[in-house]
Amino acid sequence: MTTIRPSAVAGMFYPQDAAQAMRQLDQCWADAQPHPELGVPKAIIAPHAGWVYSGAVAASAYALLKPARGVITRVVLLGPSHRVAFRGMAISEADAWASPLGSVKLDRAAIAQVIGKVPMVGTLEQAHAQEHSLEVHLPFLQKMLGDFSLIPVVVGDAAPEQVAALLEALWGGTETLIVVSTDLSHYLDYDACHDLDRRTRDAIETLDPAALSREQACGRMPMGGLLLAAKRRDMTITTLDLRNSGDTAGPKDKVVGYGAWALYEPEPADIRDMGPLLLELAQAAIQAQLDHGQAVDAHAGSDMPAALRQPGACFVTLKKHGQLRGCIGSPQAWRPLAEDVCDNAVKAACRDPRFPPVTAAEWPEVTMSVSVLTPPVPMTIAGQDDLLAQLRPGIDGLIIEDGGKRALFLPSVWEQLPDKRQFLGHLKLKAGMTADHWSPGFRAQRFEAVEIKPLAH
Repeated sequence: MTTIRPSAVAGMFYPQDAAQAMRQLDQCWADAQPHPELGVPKAIIAPHAGWVYSGAVAASAYALLKPARGVITRVVLLGPSHRVAFRGMAISEADAWASPLGSVKLDRAAIAQVIGKVPMVGTLEQAHAQEHSLEVHLPFLQKMLGDFSLIPVVVGDAAPEQVAALLEALWGGTETLIVVSTDLSHYLDYDACHDLDRRTRDAIETLDPAALSREQACGRMPMGGLLLAAKRRDMTITTLDLRNSGDTAGPKDKVVGYGAWALYEPEPADIRDMGPLLLELAQAAIQAQLDHGQAVDAHAGSDMPAALRQPGACFVTLKKHGQLRGCIGSPQAWRPLAEDVCDNAVKAACRDPRFPPVTAAEWPEVTMSVSVLTPPVPMTIAGQDDLLAQLRPGIDGLIIEDGGKRALFLPSVWEQLPDKRQFLGHLKLKAGMTADHWSPGFRAQRFEAVEIKPLAH
């Protein structure tokens, strides 16, 4: 049976009737600050008050999504908890959320990949039941994006590092939009609100979560995680609008502040251009381990190219005379790519449980390659035949999981196992399953990889 979370604040924060909701949305865009010069963002920050108060400010961010209809198919939506106090981050247990414009399905496959696996992430439906900070955004998203899946997260007492870790696990590519919901200062007079919100704007524009206090933003915790992730990824941020309820539909003696921001990823660097440096880092790390018993510093400081300072995931593969000699890696990005390369190189050489550690004597006979992974994307599959039909030989890497068993194949494995059924069967055996195993709980994610070809030394 499909579980649908009913709307909790429709008829209060926004119209319950679909036609009325559409008319008010149109008015929000009519009153919004336009930014035709900007493109589609990776993330937005928008307010969550009643539409009559903050809808126009939110609309300035949502207007940027119009060209992404059909491209953005998943939304990670984070907001603060106003009614339930708890530690950590709570994802809804529902299968779909109701809205006046129709229900929105939740991405249960992606949710299953983070529940209990990313620290401080779990389920707490009480936190969602009456919460408005997420719900008020759904109709905006529906009008702009059409069909999409949702990952709704209420953030309780959680540090920016913890929120950033969840965002990294769900970051995805162009198909994924991140939305953080927050209002700004509460119940100050107009001038005091204006001054405090300007300071908040300055902190947000400098991607500085430490500069945000409880009084400045009710959503400072989810916003802090986004700002931290954005800083690590060298993202840029643009202020779209900054107003308060005294500017929109309320008196000026006690006002609430609202702001909207758009965040953009840097133009992607061709990781192949970084290939020689990646191999040099990996080789130096192993050499330092062999010479001194400790790995070299990853050198992920400001002098490192931006692409290597951003979170990245890689596998390092060692071969000796064409035979595998070690392979260790990270399926998901959670630290700077330079650091990931150095650490996985040492582990491939010295800590792969299938092989004894590489010795200094044999090191000159070893070749090395580095595979940099794209973020894994959960696959929606109806059964094994459906999974096989979706696989792209030579392109897809695959992660499978069922019953606590998990395994990964890089795309390069297609060279040895070009048949889809054999590829999947051998991956199941690697995970400790039988080759013909299947169950309703079987889950799969796919990714791609850029392989930096072996370096002989």
